Amino acid sequence: MTLGVDEPIRGVNLGNWLVLEKWMSPGLFTECGEDDEIWMHRSMDPQRLKVKLKQHRDKYIRFEDFEAIAEHGYNLVRLPVPYFVFGDVEEHPGCIAYVDDALRWANKTGLKVLLDLHTVPRSQNGFDNGGLIGVCKWHKDPEAVEYALDVLTRLSRRYRDDEALYGIEVLNEPADWRAYATSPSTGQAKNKDEAEGSGYIPMGFLKDFYRRAYQMLRPILRDETVIVFHDGFRLRFWGNWFSRQAMRNVMLDTHVYIHTLEQFLPLRNMLVYKWYIAYNKRMIARAARHIPVVVGEWNIVNDLADRKADGAGKDEGRVRRDIYRQIARFELSAWEVCAGHIYWSYRLKRNWREVDPDGHGGSEDFEAWDLTRVWAHRWMGDGKRGR
Repeated sequence: MTLGVDEPIRGVNLGNWLVLEKWMSPGLFTECGEDDEIWMHRSMDPQRLKVKLKQHRDKYIRFEDFEAIAEHGYNLVRLPVPYFVFGDVEEHPGCIAYVDDALRWANKTGLKVLLDLHTVPRSQNGFDNGGLIGVCKWHKDPEAVEYALDVLTRLSRRYRDDEALYGIEVLNEPADWRAYATSPSTGQAKNKDEAEGSGYIPMGFLKDFYRRAYQMLRPILRDETVIVFHDGFRLRFWGNWFSRQAMRNVMLDTHVYIHTLEQFLPLRNMLVYKWYIAYNKRMIARAARHIPVVVGEWNIVNDLADRKADGAGKDEGRVRRDIYRQIARFELSAWEVCAGHIYWSYRLKRNWREVDPDGHGGSEDFEAWDLTRVWAHRWMGDGKRGR
């Protein structure tokens, strides 16, 4: 059976393992006081940084986690990797040995791995997940573009014969004008001079980069290895472009979060959520006429569950569970129109009793981002097998 064709992808992201996001592990950033990984690397003593990263990487994801993912019925992990994965960028300790571990563990547990180039030099979006908040200048630096292509080439050569390799995603979340303009990170760069000239990734540039990446990777990779392209927050604009480029065995990745909708709409009710999920289902189905589509990031996080549960007293747990299960049913049903889905994320490392400075309680506002907590609370069913 071919994953994503005969068998739907049922995956989970291994976020915050090799690409750090402060909100997912605030304690990692306490010592340096920075807000993103690049500035963490810049500000810390190099030897201390190596020790801290090794401690995190050694413990955050282990073989036992791959076993748990497989036991819950999932068949794929999406592994975000940074552009300095090979350890050849000054100030930034590499992590290729952990990628080796992931492929080895996947082979032992029957899982497939989608390698995802999550960051690039000077950032493709200016988000915290791009490593450098407020800076988006990668596409304006030819050397940075070539470096990204070189990393993709090296990853392809290293793992092309590995049975666990499902595919390579050439770039995560390159920002379009809307995503860039509305991101809370835009304008928040620590070094304003470094951010000067930042801007969104034009569609023409993105198509050219995708074309070049495909032309470099396809001859290296096996025919059955999938090359994945993020939609760049422009799902409806791709049409039959990939087929017109005569690209073989490719897939389009789109990310759908209810919390993104909540940033723009004050309404918090199930009807609004159902409309949003149905809208995305239609857009995905339309895109899937031309190219296989995977929902590469999604989850059941929503404000309604927290607001309703807060006033429910002793019924708080039941109210939260009922809302999350409804959302899960709506979303999982919607994603059946495409090649599959990949939950964000497998784990967060937070103090679940903490209250953030803005008043958000960790256990209430963040747990649904953590699939291990979702399993524990049975927010997507019995907690034993993935759908």
